[in-house]
Amino acid sequence: MDRTPSRRAPGDSPEWPGWPPEAALRYRSAGYWGDELLGDIPRRQATLRPGATALVDGGRRWTYAALEDEVTTVARALHGLGLRRGDRVIVQLPNVAEFVLTWFALQRLGTVPIHAMPGHRRSEISRLARQTDAVAYVVPDRHARFDHRSLAVEIREAENAVRRVIVVGDVGDHADLVPFEDLRRGGQADPGGKPPAPGDLALLLLSGGTTGSPKLVPRTHQDYAYNARAAAEICRLGPDSVYLAVLPIAFNFTMSCPGILGTLHAGGTVVLAPNPSPASAFELIERERVTITAVNPPLVPHWLTEARDSRPDLTSLRVLQVGAARLPDESARRIGPELGCRLQQVFGMAEGLLNLTRLDDPDELICTTQGRPVSPDDEVLVTDPDGRPLPDGDVGELLTRGPYTLRGYYRSPRHAHTHFTEDGYYRTGDLVRRLPSGHLRVVGRVKDQINRGGEKIDATEVEEHLLAHPRIVSAALVASPDPELGERTVAFLVCTGSPPGAREVAAFLRERGLAAYKAPDRVRIVQEMPLTAVGKIDKRALTALA
Repeated sequence: MDRTPSRRAPGDSPEWPGWPPEAALRYRSAGYWGDELLGDIPRRQATLRPGATALVDGGRRWTYAALEDEVTTVARALHGLGLRRGDRVIVQLPNVAEFVLTWFALQRLGTVPIHAMPGHRRSEISRLARQTDAVAYVVPDRHARFDHRSLAVEIREAENAVRRVIVVGDVGDHADLVPFEDLRRGGQADPGGKPPAPGDLALLLLSGGTTGSPKLVPRTHQDYAYNARAAAEICRLGPDSVYLAVLPIAFNFTMSCPGILGTLHAGGTVVLAPNPSPASAFELIERERVTITAVNPPLVPHWLTEARDSRPDLTSLRVLQVGAARLPDESARRIGPELGCRLQQVFGMAEGLLNLTRLDDPDELICTTQGRPVSPDDEVLVTDPDGRPLPDGDVGELLTRGPYTLRGYYRSPRHAHTHFTEDGYYRTGDLVRRLPSGHLRVVGRVKDQINRGGEKIDATEVEEHLLAHPRIVSAALVASPDPELGERTVAFLVCTGSPPGAREVAAFLRERGLAAYKAPDRVRIVQEMPLTAVGKIDKRALTALA
C-alpha cells in the first residue's frame, strides 16, 4: 500500500498551502507525523481488541469488530454512489452513530468530509457547497424541529456539483434521496484504487467565524491524527476510558481534543449524548461509567445545579473538560468540589493550536488559565499591535505555528496576508497573557467576533444580512457581557419608517437562511451611528452603550 508522504510546500497547491519542506521534515523526524491514516483507526483497534465496545448511541452498541465491518460496508456503498478520492462531501448530522460511520467511511475512500454545524441553514450550506464544489450532502431527516430533507433538495437544485443527498432516517416524499439504511447493505466490491497519503487533505473544519464566506480549515491525516493523539496522551486515555460526546460532534473540540478520535485511537469507548442537557448527560455517565467528557462554559452552571438537585452517581467521571469560551474563575473553582472530578481547561481552535491544563497542574493554574500547548514544537508568540514580541505577563495578540496548525485557509488566498505572517505564524486574533510556565490566560479578542456561549458569530456577516432589510439603512453588531453565555449580541440599527423589533429581525434573518443562533439577542434603534475620526462606525462607543 502506497503511503508516501506528500511533498506539498507553501504555494504549490491551488487549494491550500502546506508546511514548508524543512518544517515537514522536522515534524516527521520528531515522530509527530506518522503514516497511519485516520480511516485506519477502527481497523487497527478491531485487530487489537475486536470485542471491546467502541461506540454507544442510545440502545445501539458497536464493538470494534462491528464498527470496522460497518465502516467497510458503508465505504463500499459510498463508492458505489460515485464518491471518489478527493471529492468533498458536506456532513451535517447531530450526535448520532451515523456521523461516525460516514466519517470513517469517507476517510477510507480519501473523500473529504466538510463539518457543517447542525444549526446551519441555506445561507451557510449553499456557500459551503459553492466554495468546495461538494458532490454530496449528508443530513438527518429532521433535527431540532427542522426538516433537513427540504433544505437538502434546495441545495441540490441550486448547486450543480451536489449530485447525491443521503438521509439518516426517513426520506419521506423525496424518493430520489438515498436512505442511509441502503448504505448498510454495502456495495458490490472493494473500492480499490490508490489510498490517500498521510499528507493529503482529510477533512475541512469551519473556522470560528466567517467574513462574507466561510473560512475553511484544511486538516491532513498526519496533522489531525497527531492533534488527537497528543491530547489523548495528556488526558491519559486508554482502553478503560469512556468519552461522552455532549457538544456537537462536528466541533473540533468534540472530534479531536482528544474527543472521539483520541478516544478511539486509545482503544476506549465513545458514548454519544443526544442533547447537551445535564439530566441526559448524568444518566449516561451513570449508565456507561463515563470517565471523561467536554462541555462549554454556559453548561457549567446548569451541571452544577443539576448535580446539587438530583445527586447523580458521577463517581466514574475523572475529567471534565471545559472549553470553546472563557470559563470564569469562580465557576472553575466549584467544579472539583461539587462534581468530584478534575477540571481541565481547554483553549484551542479549528486552525490548530490546542492548549490544555495538565491533570497534575496546581489547582490555581487549572482554575485561572486556559492551559499550555500540547506539542513541544508549538511555537507561540504574544505580540503588540505592530507585531513585536512581548515579554511574559504582557497582554498581546497570540500568534502560533506548529505541526498541526495550518499555514493557510482552503481556497482562500486573500487571507494569506491578513491571517498569516510571512514566516508562517497564524494570527489567532485572541488577546492573551502568557505565564512563565507557558500557560495562557485568554483576556479578549482582536477580531470583530462575538463568542456567544461557544458559538462564534462574525459581526460582518450578520450586518450584511441586516442591511438587506428594506427599512434598515445602517447596522452594527456588538457584544454585551452576559453571566450565562459570556456574551450576547446587540444590533444597533438606523432605520427609515417603522423600525423592526428583535422578533421581526430574527424572522427576516431566518428567511434569508441564516442560522438561528446568529440572530441578535437585542435590537437597539439609534438616530445615527457614532463614527471614528476616519469615518468608520465606532464600535467601541456602541459596545459601551450596549
